Amino acid sequence: MSLNESWRQRSLAAVWHPCTQMKLHAPEGAALPLVPVARAEGVWLHDHEGRRYLDAISSWWVNLFGHNHPGIRAALKDQLDQLDHVMLAGFTHGPVVELSERLATLTGLGHAFYGSDGASATEIALKMSAHHWRNAGRARKNRFVGVAGGYHGETVGALAVTDIALFREAYAPLVRLGATVPSPDARAATPGESAADVAERAATALADWLEAHHEDTAALIVEPLIQCAAGMAMHDPHYLRRARELCDRYDVHLVLDEIAVGFGRTGSLFAHEQAGIRADFLCLSKGLTGGTLPLSVVLTTDAVYAAFYDDQVARGFLHSHSYTGNPLACRAALATLDLFEQTDALRRNVATGDRLAALFEPLSQHARVQHARRQGMVFAWDVASSLPDFGRRYARHALEQGLVLRPIGRTLYAMPPYVINEEEGAFLARGALAALQATLAEEDGSAAKVEGARDGV
Repeated sequence: MSLNESWRQRSLAAVWHPCTQMKLHAPEGAALPLVPVARAEGVWLHDHEGRRYLDAISSWWVNLFGHNHPGIRAALKDQLDQLDHVMLAGFTHGPVVELSERLATLTGLGHAFYGSDGASATEIALKMSAHHWRNAGRARKNRFVGVAGGYHGETVGALAVTDIALFREAYAPLVRLGATVPSPDARAATPGESAADVAERAATALADWLEAHHEDTAALIVEPLIQCAAGMAMHDPHYLRRARELCDRYDVHLVLDEIAVGFGRTGSLFAHEQAGIRADFLCLSKGLTGGTLPLSVVLTTDAVYAAFYDDQVARGFLHSHSYTGNPLACRAALATLDLFEQTDALRRNVATGDRLAALFEPLSQHARVQHARRQGMVFAWDVASSLPDFGRRYARHALEQGLVLRPIGRTLYAMPPYVINEEEGAFLARGALAALQATLAEEDGSAAKVEGARDGV
């Protein structure tokens, strides 16, 4: 038995993999075989038998500067020699203080509350918003509103503002659903409409909703510029400006979920910067540590913080995670912020993104591709396909090309690490197109068989 196969079998026997129908990995004719990873370097994942795969989605969007980056690795080794962990209740330490200070400088939000992952950040922000209004004597404001197609995590509180049925329906009895307003997704444009027109149309619907429901509403939660799990739905910054204006008008908190789109993905360090606004709550995770350790943070305003500052313990924010503000994770985040400064990453990403866009042009011009789009270092294409399992088939063909690409429904996307070079970009573009052609050939072959069978009747 090969090393790869040994690890596959052991994993299937012992590990329940996330966001996965495990039967798809079953040994008997697996629709999508597990890929055992032995090591990683730069944009590449390596298995136990010498095969390598270009990590074109940054391992669920977390990896910014390539795997096993020497700068982040050195910072972690240094921190491990000093302090691995200490609880943050009643104690503090250098990395969490320094990270909080730097994030405050970057965002203008001066109070940082830490969690372990993106869903935790969503939970923190929602609870903090509702508790703020309670402390302010307005306990009626305890409902939330999100955008159609929004995704904010899979814990019970986060599912309340997640509008993707696949994740939510099984748990509906456990969830106190928030309201949903139309998405500003630019793909909804009618002939003659611009992305800004769609954004204004969605903002008008938001205005109508808030006018009717603001007295009960604690917060609006939005993914700025890109709704990733909705098929990389991209929108004009105008929507964010209008959302900020409306939240101010109706006294509703604005929660910006930059868990996936923060740290340079959209072309600016934070996506909301492109709208020139500031959040009441800013949720960050994924790229925060450069893809090395789990960490999330919610940043908020002085006004929110002041509502909890009191002699009464019950008026404090009594929420915690055992590993809140872990020193190793905070040190990795500090090293990641250093890399943005040392490598001039945002400026370099403009050139890298332009180069990739040119390489992707044959894919973007494919006859079966619709809505080819890009925002910073995020690329997406909708594929006209009738295959119900298009994403799974495409992912398998991509692996055969040496690529990690996992479509969302019929939306193919790429979100590679920022360090991808021209040769690696060309490899990605060629393989992405080849995988599409192989997937569509399967579809066309199946259709031809069906048609042939009909002709023979």
